[in-house]
Amino acid sequence: MSEARGEGLVEFLGTMRVMRERCAWKAQQTHDSLAPYLREESDEVLEAIGEGDPQHLCEELGDLLLQIYFHAAIAEENGEFSMDDVIAGLHAKMVRRNPHVFDPAVAAGGPYTIEEIEAQWQAAKAAERAIRD
Repeated sequence: MSEARGEGLVEFLGTMRVMRERCAWKAQQTHDSLAPYLREESDEVLEAIGEGDPQHLCEELGDLLLQIYFHAAIAEENGEFSMDDVIAGLHAKMVRRNPHVFDPAVAAGGPYTIEEIEAQWQAAKAAERAIRD
């Protein structure tokens, strides 16, 4: 298997937009109406992990990813945010929460134990919460 390039992720943005435009059921969905499906798909991913079946996990991750795209498409239509905003936020969060990987000054102090990495993660999370509150 080759390393993923992510091209399908961009292509699926267009697919999701077409589905929202052309499918009456998909067009009427909201964040609230989709919430039960998000929970269901998350549970099915956990179930597939428990089974240890890679093919089943692959399928269920796709279903969960559909939910993410669905919510992002609704938000984009409402002028709230786009999938690009979701990705940018996720990228920034991972850089903040992994200073042992992305901050040369912190990385130079390593190698770090799993416990130290977890402590860095929790400290970054706490700082994010303090800014929000």
